[in-house]
Amino acid sequence: MAPPRLLAAGLVFAGVLACSACAPFAASPSSAQAAPAVAQLDALPVRPHTSLAGYSREAFGPAWSDNGTVELSHNHCPTREDILARDLDRVVRDMDGCTVLAGVLHDRYTGKTVNFQRGPRTSLVVQIDHIVPLGLAWQTGARELTAEQRLNLANDPENLVAADGSTNAAKGAKDASEWLPPRSDALCWYASAQVRVKAKYRLSVSSAEESALRQVLQSCPSSGQGAEGRR
Repeated sequence: MAPPRLLAAGLVFAGVLACSACAPFAASPSSAQAAPAVAQLDALPVRPHTSLAGYSREAFGPAWSDNGTVELSHNHCPTREDILARDLDRVVRDMDGCTVLAGVLHDRYTGKTVNFQRGPRTSLVVQIDHIVPLGLAWQTGARELTAEQRLNLANDPENLVAADGSTNAAKGAKDASEWLPPRSDALCWYASAQVRVKAKYRLSVSSAEESALRQVLQSCPSSGQGAEGRR
């Protein structure tokens, strides 16, 4: 007889098999749908990035805290686990109801299909990316936010996406003038998401960053052309 943990995991796995045939990428914003992002970009303050002086990850609260005011589900699970469960297919969760043990990532940034298996040597194959990196957020106004606002920014589902680990590492804390997704079909979604988060937390953009974001948003496909980005 299988151990209880494996039985429980197997039941969760079976419950999501129906999604195994789901399209890996849903439609990204069209030019018309990107219009709100352009309007938000127009309203963002444009100024040079400040230095990273004073920045630390701890300034944004405990990593993957479920204690902010914009939690994914108020389920007391670490934010990382909830984002994995949201963005992966064929998710297997542990008996604690939180820990993601396995799943399949259709990476938005590269288009790769990545098999995730939790473990000391495998967990980092899939990482959780801050769409607006925390270091960049600090340089563009987050140092002026309250501790609670920074905690929310670090755990806001709108600012988080599961990503291929090596791609996330290559991105680092770069802004849109320095790094954009290598997958062209993800560009419109990514720029729209960055602008939305920056507007939500009243962050600024540098002139080069603003120009890069605007160029992407103005190049979004016309409605119906079928460009794609992760859901």
